[in-house]
Amino acid sequence: MATDRGEDVLIQFTNCRLIRNHQLIKDDLWIRNGRIINPEPVFFDEKELAHKRYDCNNAIIAAGYIDLQINGGYGVDFSYDTETVEDGINKVANGLIQNGVTSFCPTIVTSPKETYRSVLPRIPKTTKGAGVLGVHLEGPFINIKKKGAHPENCIKELDNGFQGLMDVYGTLENVKIVTLAPEIDSTAQVIKQLTDQGITVALGHSMGSLKDGEVAVQNGATLITHLFNAMLPFHHRDPGLVGLLASDAIPEGQTVYFGIIADGVHTHPAALRIAHRTHPEGLCLVTDAISALGLEEGIHHIGQLKLEVKDAKAFVAGTDTLCGSIAPMDECVRIFRKATGCSTIYAIEAATLHPAKCLKMEKTKGTLDFDSDADFILLDDDLNVLSTWIGGQCVFCTDETKSIFNCSNAC
Repeated sequence: MATDRGEDVLIQFTNCRLIRNHQLIKDDLWIRNGRIINPEPVFFDEKELAHKRYDCNNAIIAAGYIDLQINGGYGVDFSYDTETVEDGINKVANGLIQNGVTSFCPTIVTSPKETYRSVLPRIPKTTKGAGVLGVHLEGPFINIKKKGAHPENCIKELDNGFQGLMDVYGTLENVKIVTLAPEIDSTAQVIKQLTDQGITVALGHSMGSLKDGEVAVQNGATLITHLFNAMLPFHHRDPGLVGLLASDAIPEGQTVYFGIIADGVHTHPAALRIAHRTHPEGLCLVTDAISALGLEEGIHHIGQLKLEVKDAKAFVAGTDTLCGSIAPMDECVRIFRKATGCSTIYAIEAATLHPAKCLKMEKTKGTLDFDSDADFILLDDDLNVLSTWIGGQCVFCTDETKSIFNCSNAC
């Protein structure tokens, strides 16, 4: 007999609306062995009925949110808490499922060599919550003039090219994204070598011109780190990295993606609208959340620096320099929808399908297509998270939905 935790359990979600093929459709969702399946062969070939059926009360079912840039949360800083890497990632992974995040890229900001060598080999393959897609290394190869909250004494040049990069990181094990300033890799050879190894190169913390950005993209860079933040402001004679959103020098068939922080603090609603209307297919919502996510006001850490949370904002302690967000992803999705007036479908896809495409993982993540991973969320029409599912198992649900999904033990 099939059981909830056993293999070949067939689960059917009914009375729901699915975000599929860029539409919100009334249909059932079928899960088996941790995957989303096509029910037709089950009906006609196997003549099988669902072992479990859940009435979703007309909720929206969407792929789970993906966060490409998150520095920590719930008191954990991935760049600072280097002695408890596994525990820290598990704590954040468990917290993120409450916000609908099912996959994330733990982000290490500019740090001493020792941090990379301590953290990278110890990234857990599995967690007690949201899955780790790979580490995002944000620095230290950035422009000191746009350092933001990155410690100046740890910022590096790329004098020795790729070997210089490896001398700092020690390994590229478990690395998914590297953010660097394109102007310090003027020949883009480091960018090319990174992308040849399957690593997504992001451009950020930069004084780079549009030409610097175009050369980087022509050599494989595909992402811009937190658009508008820590880069030259738009200028009509040289729009800088922002100009990549409308550049005519992007290789055919290549999409430039960009992370954007819609926390109500980092990016003005008008700037969100400009980005959305200019290059909608490349927009990826990111939180850039820090250790203070989920915590009260006070003094915390981001990498080597102290930060202060006050008035719902996070600053480098003793300054007025913003140093990351404390808004969870579900809040960013809601803020973005309200600020831009975009559709519910688009707002959700900006945190699901777009980041999955950026990482070339859209066949398994960020989608409800058949044979994709059964990582999904249930939402109400106000985009509040009702429950979160990973691999077809309920890992979080609200008090109101626990009785529906019988998931009190999992949640």
